Order: sequence, then structure tokens, then C-alpha cells
Amino acid sequence: MIRRSILASFFLLVAAACSPPAPATAQPQTPPTGAVEEAVFAGGCFWCMEHDMGAIPGVISVESGYTGGRNENPTYENHPGHYEAVRVRYDSGRISYRQLLDRYWPLVDPTDDGGQFCDRGSSYRTAIFVTATQRAEAEASKRAIIASERVNGRVLTPVLDAATFWPAEEYHRDYARRNPARYAAYRAACGRDRVLRQVWRR
Repeated sequence: MIRRSILASFFLLVAAACSPPAPATAQPQTPPTGAVEEAVFAGGCFWCMEHDMGAIPGVISVESGYTGGRNENPTYENHPGHYEAVRVRYDSGRISYRQLLDRYWPLVDPTDDGGQFCDRGSSYRTAIFVTATQRAEAEASKRAIIASERVNGRVLTPVLDAATFWPAEEYHRDYARRNPARYAAYRAACGRDRVLRQVWRR
């Protein structure tokens, strides 16, 4: 398992000349216009997923955590079988679940089932975790991505039954905002945006 907090310090030096990604735009705290719904996604580093999904209009909050594994109360040091994931709370009056799915796909490399970018191993795989009512839309969204031929490779991201979501440790939460230089250096050196441009033919 990669210790990102250590790597971030190293990457800060390596990537000093790289342009950092645009910061997530903080969503205004306005009253929801519809029901507040939840969705769970895995997409590699939860720092990055939290940052990117938090910038989507209609998203109220994004929380890093672990899901899908074998043990209760997992930690970063002990989460066998768990995915790093994010729990997204969103205003269904501003964005539908299908629209949220459509925004999720370009944030990940769905052709890689061995991890994401520089983070390797089962913890960093992609997945969409669904309730019974979400499954049909998630599977339809995946079929649409495959049919669109936008992806440079085979789509391997699974649609899995939702499991208990365990929030990550406090130091992992809202990492990009609280540690902007370290986060930008880590992301640049990990090659996330470069790979996404290749995979999605941008």
C-alpha cells in the first residue's frame, strides 16, 4: 500500500514545476431544492475523488471512507478487501443520480482494474456501489459509456451492491483543501490528469 502522506512530501519537490489542477469550487450552502440523496463511488485515491466530485454542481458534500471489505471499523493501515471510496450527498432537485453517474465516469480510468494511476492494488480499484433502486441506472450508464466509444480501452468498472460505508480518518478528509500544495504535488506526480486525457481521448 502506498503511503500517500509520505509520497506527497516527496512529490512536492518532484512536481514543483508542474501546474496543479484547478481547485474544486466550493459549492454554496443553499437549501436543497429536492431530496438529499446519497451515492457511493470508488475511483482510486479518495483525496482526488473527494476534490473532483465536490466541484460538481448539486453536490452538497463528499466524504472519504472505505467500503466493500471484510472487517468492521477499517483504517488506512487495516482495510482488507475494502475500496477507498467516497460517499456523495447531493440535491436531487439540482442533479439526478444518472447525471451524477455521467459526471463520475470521466474522473476515473475505467479500463484499469488493478488500481488507479500510481496507486496500485485492490484498495484503489474503481467501482459504483448501488442500492437496489440505483442498480438499473448505474448499469444503464455503464452500457452508455461502452456504446459511446469515448473510452480508449475496455470498461472494467463493476457495479456492486452497496455495503457499509466507514468514514476515513480525520486527517484524510477534505485533504485537498487543507493541504493544497501537497495535494497538487501528489496529483501531478501520480499522473492522474495526464492518464485521464489519454483514456478519454481529450
